[in-house]
Amino acid sequence: MDNLEQPPQIPPELFGQLEALVTKHEPLEAVNQLCQSLESLGDWDSYFYALLLKKRVEMGISPFPTGSQEDFPQSLHDEYEQTIRQAGQKVAQEFIKAGNLHRAYTYLNMLGELKTLTEHFENAPPPDEANIQSYIEVALYRNIHPFKGFSVLLDRYGICNAVTAFSSHDFASHNSAKQECIKLLVRSLHQQLKERLTNDLESRGFSWPEGATIAQTIQKHPELMDEGAYHVDTSHLSNICSFALELDPCPEQLLAIDLCAYGEKLGPGFQTENDPPFENMYRDYGILIRTLAGIDVENGVTHFRNKIEPAMAEGNTLPAEVYVNLLTKLNRTQEACEVAKKYLAMENRQMACPSVYELCRNNRDFAGLAEVALARGDGVNYLAALIAARSSS
Repeated sequence: MDNLEQPPQIPPELFGQLEALVTKHEPLEAVNQLCQSLESLGDWDSYFYALLLKKRVEMGISPFPTGSQEDFPQSLHDEYEQTIRQAGQKVAQEFIKAGNLHRAYTYLNMLGELKTLTEHFENAPPPDEANIQSYIEVALYRNIHPFKGFSVLLDRYGICNAVTAFSSHDFASHNSAKQECIKLLVRSLHQQLKERLTNDLESRGFSWPEGATIAQTIQKHPELMDEGAYHVDTSHLSNICSFALELDPCPEQLLAIDLCAYGEKLGPGFQTENDPPFENMYRDYGILIRTLAGIDVENGVTHFRNKIEPAMAEGNTLPAEVYVNLLTKLNRTQEACEVAKKYLAMENRQMACPSVYELCRNNRDFAGLAEVALARGDGVNYLAALIAARSSS
């Protein structure tokens, strides 16, 4: 956020000095004195405009820095634009030094030089408490370095705020950052859960079994889950297990599987009823993550394939979409294409899996694409498919 403090005020006596210099026909000296005063005060917004004022005085044009460039000849525009760029870079660097990254963003965004901020986040240590909001605002919410911003938010404000931020953030053009944020959430919740289970065990006179997972420990000590016990916020658990469905192959998938196994042991009051294919939420989440992690793949594929027909009879296409997406992530793209054509051919909307058109194009199944387009009455894609098929033959 912007710093809400008022900018430092220049000494009142300076105004008289500036007037005296202008009266003596020394306007450039007056501007230099103003620039020096603003620089020493750290009033960087005013300093920026003072630098533009200086250039205008040197060029002999209208002195007002917010004036239109139409006020002076076209031949001077490039020279003045260069001054704007240099002044903006100077001021942005000063704001970065001061930790006011939101103001730095304003200038660098104007200049189209946001890479400077990206490099800052890559190399700079975490901010002090006074500048943490500015850091998170720019890194995460301005998408300059989403993972750095998210990691600071999680560290300073905890899992609850991090889950809310992740749920509402648009990672559409930052998939690698999204993956890293999910991993961080999974690691953080798994660590928190293990610590609390360890404390519970120790209070009962036991220690954590060496090398055991959470699932193995609960199996050995079922009393940990007696009487509806829980050790972490169950909404955090369900959300983070859901986020983990999007993970690419990584070690954190094993931690997510462990979290799902814990969720399965929660009492009935914490078992949310969901629509297929996640009726038994934690169990189904766990099976999907295991399958994506390359564990017991065929059983996982069969598990989700068997959910399609009953759901389709109820008008629910989500199991088919999840299944197609699963096959796609397993690089079984031809099989995914066939399933999509069978169950999702008429779904002309955003889905939880690639569209039928996309799958057909990627598999060069132009005949299938033409067939789907014909069924939809889609002349454009029908003709495009026919032309593509002819060109590839």
